[in-house]
Amino acid sequence: MRYLILLMLVLVTSCVGDARDRLSNSDHEQPFQVAFRTLSRQYKQEKAAVVDQFFKKYWLSNQVSGAFLVAKNGQIIYEAYKGCGSFERRDSIKAETPIHIASISKVLTAALIMRLKNEGLIQLDDDVSKYLKPFPYVGMTVRHLLTHRSGLANYAYLCDEKEIWDKRNRVKNSDVLAIFNKFSIPLQGGIGKRFAYCNTNYVLLALIAEQVTQKSYPALMQEYIFGPLGMKHSFVMTDDLDKEAVCQSYKGNRMRLAFDHLDDTYGDKNIYSTPRDLLLFDKATYSDDFFTDADKQEIYRGYSYESRGTRNYGIGIRLYEWKTGEKMFYHNGWWHGNTSSYVTLRKDSVCIIALSNKYSKVPYQSFKLASVFGNYPIDGEAGE
Repeated sequence: MRYLILLMLVLVTSCVGDARDRLSNSDHEQPFQVAFRTLSRQYKQEKAAVVDQFFKKYWLSNQVSGAFLVAKNGQIIYEAYKGCGSFERRDSIKAETPIHIASISKVLTAALIMRLKNEGLIQLDDDVSKYLKPFPYVGMTVRHLLTHRSGLANYAYLCDEKEIWDKRNRVKNSDVLAIFNKFSIPLQGGIGKRFAYCNTNYVLLALIAEQVTQKSYPALMQEYIFGPLGMKHSFVMTDDLDKEAVCQSYKGNRMRLAFDHLDDTYGDKNIYSTPRDLLLFDKATYSDDFFTDADKQEIYRGYSYESRGTRNYGIGIRLYEWKTGEKMFYHNGWWHGNTSSYVTLRKDSVCIIALSNKYSKVPYQSFKLASVFGNYPIDGEAGE
């Protein structure tokens, strides 16, 4: 009876409270329809009870500020909102509160590139130099960027060097390209030789999208992702937006973190969204009208096998591959005090989303819920 009540009621959160909503459908009409089986009330109650114990153990006991959602077949089983978007204003985080999703932004950037590919504007195996001119490296492809096999250095570290960048100025995506051209930055290993996660790859992908369309990345995300999917509470942070009005970022002790010189680049980060909006995206990825079968085969597979292990990276998505044949796809994020996790269990049509605006590693524990829905032999922690 207790969990039935939790399932039916929406509890409005405060800065010291939380809300746990269970809904069978999202607020928005999904244009890329997928025929998922409707979950029974009993199934949702049973799974919600298990997830609720997880939420209490990890979120409540660690005073996490953020948003959390678990869904199967596109239907929300459990969601909760706790803490404040701004502790100074004491405005509660609600279902409609956009939070910086950090590197989950890469998942959406990769989706944009795939949509542009299907319009014939980009070819994954074309050299980057075809789209970005000048470009100082030969033989580096769009696919190398998508799969983090480019060998490029991380622009964030380069921009910490005073000889390269004056931190009094905000770095733009075009500045990143200019830095690599001007300073002849050496590669961190050969092109295509190994996996090396690097934000530079996705900053350049955003530039490529802008180049082939002659539109801004924020406009493209609205046109190809946010708008069609009904993601009404999602946007790309740009320098013309009021940064005081958005959900703020904090250290674990609630000390507010200021925006800095790296907060104007996008593609690698800087998307604000909500769990419900990200669920709309996750649902669309099952649609053949959003991603073709060929797209899905390219996105949801590993590209880096030079080292033994279960972890790998696809196109804008991390994955575990076990000897049992099971696979778990996910992407985590960390930017300033924001930590995030997006888990998509393709075989079981399960989506788990955790967003925090006060630094905590708790969102990275979300992947442990995979075992609630299938045989996923998970061990350890899936960090950023």
